[in-house]
Amino acid sequence: MQASKGDIDQLLRIWAAKNVLDETGQGPIFEDSEDLLNIIDSIEYGESTWDSFQVKYTGHVDADSPAWKREAHTVHTRNSLGVARNMVTSADFHSRFDYSAFEEYTAPNTRRWSNVMSGRWAYKKSDVLAQDPGMHGCMLVPTILGADKTTVSVATGNQEFHPLYMSLGNIHNEMRRAHCDAIVPLAFLSIPKASHEFNDDDEFRLFKKQLYHASIAQILMPLKPGMTVPEVLRCPDGHFRRAVFELGPFIADYPEQVFLAGIVQGWCPKCYATPDELGSAGPTRFRAHTECLIETFDPGTLWDVFGVVDEVVPFTSHFPRADIHELITPDLLHQLIKGTFKDHLVAWVEEYVRSTAESARDAERIMDDIDRRLAAAPAFPGLRRFPEGRNFKQWTGNDSKALMKIFLPAIVGHVPDKMVRCIAALLDFCYLARRSSHDTSTLKAMDNALSRFHTYRTVFEEVGIRPNGFSLPRQHALVHYVLNIKLFGSPNGLCSSITESKHIIAVKRPWRRSNRNKPLGQMIRTNTRLSKLAAARVEFGRRGMLHGDVLTHALQTVGRDAEIDDEDGAEDREDSNGHDVADVDGPTVPSVVELASRHVYTRTLSALALEVGRRSLPELVQRFLHDQLYPDDDLSAMDIPLDECPEFHGHIAVYHSASATFYAPSELSGPGGMHRELIRSNPAWYKQYPRYDTVLIQNGPDTDPMLGMLVGRVLGFLSFTHEDVRYPCALVEWFLVEGEDPDPITGMWVVKPEMINGEHAVGLVHLECIIRACHLIGVYNTTRLPSDFHFSSSLDAFRAFYVNRYADYHSHETIA
Repeated sequence: MQASKGDIDQLLRIWAAKNVLDETGQGPIFEDSEDLLNIIDSIEYGESTWDSFQVKYTGHVDADSPAWKREAHTVHTRNSLGVARNMVTSADFHSRFDYSAFEEYTAPNTRRWSNVMSGRWAYKKSDVLAQDPGMHGCMLVPTILGADKTTVSVATGNQEFHPLYMSLGNIHNEMRRAHCDAIVPLAFLSIPKASHEFNDDDEFRLFKKQLYHASIAQILMPLKPGMTVPEVLRCPDGHFRRAVFELGPFIADYPEQVFLAGIVQGWCPKCYATPDELGSAGPTRFRAHTECLIETFDPGTLWDVFGVVDEVVPFTSHFPRADIHELITPDLLHQLIKGTFKDHLVAWVEEYVRSTAESARDAERIMDDIDRRLAAAPAFPGLRRFPEGRNFKQWTGNDSKALMKIFLPAIVGHVPDKMVRCIAALLDFCYLARRSSHDTSTLKAMDNALSRFHTYRTVFEEVGIRPNGFSLPRQHALVHYVLNIKLFGSPNGLCSSITESKHIIAVKRPWRRSNRNKPLGQMIRTNTRLSKLAAARVEFGRRGMLHGDVLTHALQTVGRDAEIDDEDGAEDREDSNGHDVADVDGPTVPSVVELASRHVYTRTLSALALEVGRRSLPELVQRFLHDQLYPDDDLSAMDIPLDECPEFHGHIAVYHSASATFYAPSELSGPGGMHRELIRSNPAWYKQYPRYDTVLIQNGPDTDPMLGMLVGRVLGFLSFTHEDVRYPCALVEWFLVEGEDPDPITGMWVVKPEMINGEHAVGLVHLECIIRACHLIGVYNTTRLPSDFHFSSSLDAFRAFYVNRYADYHSHETIA
């Protein structure tokens, strides 16, 4: 909760007034907001003071020199050694912290890569350290850095900040994705400004790069002694170890990578592939070779032949064993999601439609139909809706991710099949890359998907959209992904989406709380206080002083039962954004599907059958009970006479939702990788229209099509008690898999509603058979949707449906 000083003062006055009326003789625990802030400032945990230093241009300067030469450029920074110590000592990372590099094998010749310390890079660095007898037994502590400019307000003068973030490679990826204090703001870099006259001046451009590297080098200097002489640190498990620091992966988008690597725009920071030949990887760049080139060739040759900018000394050159070319990591957000998918493929599809339509009006009709198809996608937990298609101006990374989930079926029939296959291959590559761990088979699948993408993308050359080929740095970066995963583990723990999310907490919210007058100092104070509060909370938890929220702890302290907020439960309690998904705090636990904590109503069996229009419901209940009571019977309930099945004449409780909790670290998840989604079966969703979600139901062995799973549309979540045993179940309409293989164009399985005598076939399944929600999208082919089509009718309107394996990352893993 955040509140202004005035609001805090008002709350404290109300508290004081209540104490007066209650004659407690006590005042509030804080006198006013200033007293509260002073208490926070006095917290001894999480202490990492901020300091500043200035960097100036050292060349010739006179009265006529531009302002950027005459001004001092201020950098605000924490002590990097202090930040590293705070992270290493935090008990919050206990059991989520690797103390040594390792190789993990799940089977013979099958290695798995996940966190940074599972990669070849950490193992190789550990081998280098082991050559020094003085380093034996030391713990390798790699830094993870990330830098990214962000704009907080265009209206108030395009105010920008350039934060530098820091994490440690020992901390597991899911902790960084869970937005704990596993990644913190380390510094605010200076952003030099020049007048329009000098803004494109080569000398100013060079100075910006030199300032950038000199600043980062100075910020990291406190760590340098610990790179050759071990530091003794207390670790999350409470033990003390000798630690050796190492500059590790750097998270950045392509413009930042150009600055980091000291290369020419348009070149690759990882290899020497020339800007007009970016279709494949070139010879690898590495520090010693770059330094040799600079010593050997003149600036013009360096620029034209090798793409190297002379006079830019990467900050890594000031530290032992560090190579910036090696340390630059894949950027899923800007290279794959925003770059190759949104800015390239989606734009090229639209360009193709407009260039091949019979007329401009017909092109608009096709684009309108694609937009209507996007808007027609049925509801699904976590799915962002596109009620007007793609017709909005400001695209965010989350918008692009949401479009990836539903774009493929929307273009089928409007573009060549080869174009659809191209986008499907790119989606497969992206979803594979986004996984929380990779093994030998996953990396082979990534290589296969990238090969298919390169093969099928030639369609854009063939139709004249890309006549000059695909020399695009962001697409070229894909050829380095598999190698980088082997070096640093899964890229979803080293993605710029993590630093961009941190912008909200570390930059944008503190800026909004400032008075806008020289806001950086106020923002730094806010960040310092947030760090202290977070560190204090961790320490209190370590000492057993605080469990759950403050009210729960208070109730437990006085010996009263605390009412647990059952998130997977209370009926029709919607989250504010309607996404029906959440992270689950705590450790990894078995998957479970549970009914809401309270039912909506109860009915007798016969009355419920009439209400839902399923006269066969009593028979379904009887046969369901037989299968539950006699699971080892050679005959299923469908194969025996009904009068041999148990009878049931009681009441049935009806629920409008259930929750599925499962391990999905690639999704929104807690530190243990657990994810929760709400599955809806509501006849009046938001009191407007029915919503009956679809689910995956395990029905056969893995050797069957779609791994033995069927799709059911939940008409109702039910529970009843028979012989003192409660049976949670779901009444579903069945969808059967069409064919033995997925659709060859989209790569997705196709299902059709099972019909018996012209009616949808229904069944009653135990909740234990439900795996999770799934997403169906109509097979549109060449059919154009009417302008007034509503997405709530989609599951009733089409003869066949794609089982959308791109609905989320876990679906892509589950629906093979």
